[in-house]
Amino acid sequence: MEKTFYITTPIYYPSDKLHIGHSYTTVAADSLARYMRLRGYDCRFLTGTDEHGQKIERVAAENGKPPKEYVDGIVEWIKELWSALDIEYDDFIRTTDRKHMECVQKIFRRLYEQGDIYKGKYEGLYCAPCETFFTERQLKDGKCPDCGRAVEPVSEEAYFFRLSKYQGAIIKHIEENPEFIQPQSRQNEMLNNFLRPGLEDLCVSRTSFKWGVPVDFDPGHVVYVWIDALSNYVTALNYLTEEDALFKKYWPADIHLVGKEIVRFHAIIWPALLMALGLPLPKQVFGHGWLIIDGGKMSKSKGNVIDPRPLAERYGIDAVRYFLMREVPFGQDGNFTHEALLNRINADLANDLGNLLSRAVGMIDKYFGGVLPSEQESGEFDGELIKTAEGAVSAVEDFMGRLLFSDALTEIWAFIRRANKYVDETRPWVLAKSPEKSARLAGVLYNLAESLRIIAVLVSPFMTRCPSEIRRQIGASAPALAEWGSVEKFGALPRDVRAAKGEPIFPRLDIAEELKRYQDAPAEAPETPGKPEISLDDFSKIELKIGEVLACEKVEGTDKLLKSQIKIGDEVRTIVSGIAKSYSPEEMLGKKVTVVTNLKPVKLRGILSQGMLLAAEGADGGPSLLTPDRGAGSGAVIS
Repeated sequence: MEKTFYITTPIYYPSDKLHIGHSYTTVAADSLARYMRLRGYDCRFLTGTDEHGQKIERVAAENGKPPKEYVDGIVEWIKELWSALDIEYDDFIRTTDRKHMECVQKIFRRLYEQGDIYKGKYEGLYCAPCETFFTERQLKDGKCPDCGRAVEPVSEEAYFFRLSKYQGAIIKHIEENPEFIQPQSRQNEMLNNFLRPGLEDLCVSRTSFKWGVPVDFDPGHVVYVWIDALSNYVTALNYLTEEDALFKKYWPADIHLVGKEIVRFHAIIWPALLMALGLPLPKQVFGHGWLIIDGGKMSKSKGNVIDPRPLAERYGIDAVRYFLMREVPFGQDGNFTHEALLNRINADLANDLGNLLSRAVGMIDKYFGGVLPSEQESGEFDGELIKTAEGAVSAVEDFMGRLLFSDALTEIWAFIRRANKYVDETRPWVLAKSPEKSARLAGVLYNLAESLRIIAVLVSPFMTRCPSEIRRQIGASAPALAEWGSVEKFGALPRDVRAAKGEPIFPRLDIAEELKRYQDAPAEAPETPGKPEISLDDFSKIELKIGEVLACEKVEGTDKLLKSQIKIGDEVRTIVSGIAKSYSPEEMLGKKVTVVTNLKPVKLRGILSQGMLLAAEGADGGPSLLTPDRGAGSGAVIS
């Protein structure tokens, strides 16, 4: 029977500020997928982008673009980032894909028709950046416990999912399947902080914005973004379609790799949805830790994000991937510093692996003209080297099965260091002085070449470029010599090795000089609350004028938008604004308003809006229009 393996990462919020912390998850998933393929599995690796929700709608509006146009460009940027790190996914799903949206609508309707979703009214607190509902007791210092931003009071008609109905079943599943949530600390958190205290039914639709999957039987509602996003793991497999062969082949997922901050969605809400649909649960949800800087999570708002692309361009993709998987035990938080990266490159990659390859190939070239003779002799120290090699293979299999990537690489590097020690023990340069010891010298160099071949296979899930270069330099060109089965027993490399000297695969770095580059480089400025700082020149580009509302009406099909005809000096403009919940059309007539007049026009609900009204957040959380207090006339310039 064909062995399958289905691995997913979370689908990422479309942002041009994806950083090395996001890369951590995806490189881990890619490494695991490559390993499973090496082991003979038909492995499917899914990633993608989560493109709906109030946050996207707001950011797109701030950028003067419709939401879909806004996310399209960023999605291509994200794909380029994954390509720059040699991440090879099998499927990239976008929640704006038609097949995904249609399947989400089917899921929502099915749950509604069977009584697991019901209509009601939501009154509570909502964090727009995190797209998450919270109760008062879940807040931290009155703010979102995840991102620390202010939450918004929300009161609107909504649909609810009977999450509380599945509380007992989820607890039972976790207790009967202790590997379901890993590491153990995440499991304890889910049980003690969320499940055992009691689950409340989950609000699963919104009416206060429109950028989402419409509820097809109640078009005023859009599906809550987390229901939309979580469903991607089955919609990507064509669930609920006639062509569902992928779903039948790969579901249930073998593992969802996620950051620790979203474990509760994957370990509580997602299992409950699957139970309601009568589907098997994923075999494991693994919540890894964060790469942190100065004791805090990487965040654009803190100005401490690290872009992995310049690092990969300067030091190589393999160096960045190796560091991510080696430096931090997967599941725990780990600190990122440039110094730690540079030390890993010099100590592990240049000194250990790179030096071993250079020494071995250099001696084969020097002593045998690049071709080992078939007459070879065994001797002292061979047995321990071979035992270490075979032990490393076994240990890597064990550690990879438990997602202990750092431990697997530690074991590989113990083998690399043992091979370097073997050079010092056997002293090939001494053997070369005695012609009668030529066979022993050939045997020593063969063992080094075979060790390097095995190392190339072992590191290939993590490092995508150097394994082929190692094989090229030691003459291991046959495809079978790159397969996992070839490393289970020492000695698969043909005896007549044909080596080819090459450039160092990891040149040594001047760490002091490299650190100076980063110290001298301008740091990315942190975001100030709300918006980044701008210069006076930036502000001077904005044209603000006073306008007078001549006519106003609600935009058909929405309860949020008003369409106003506004006189600004000698011209009249149509402006669409999201203020209908705070102002009636009658209130707007004759009102003096502040207008951004040089904003690029944008279509909203098919209406070309030619500007923006300025408003502050009112005491009730709704917009409060900015109006002049001393009778400034229509067209007056604000300066």
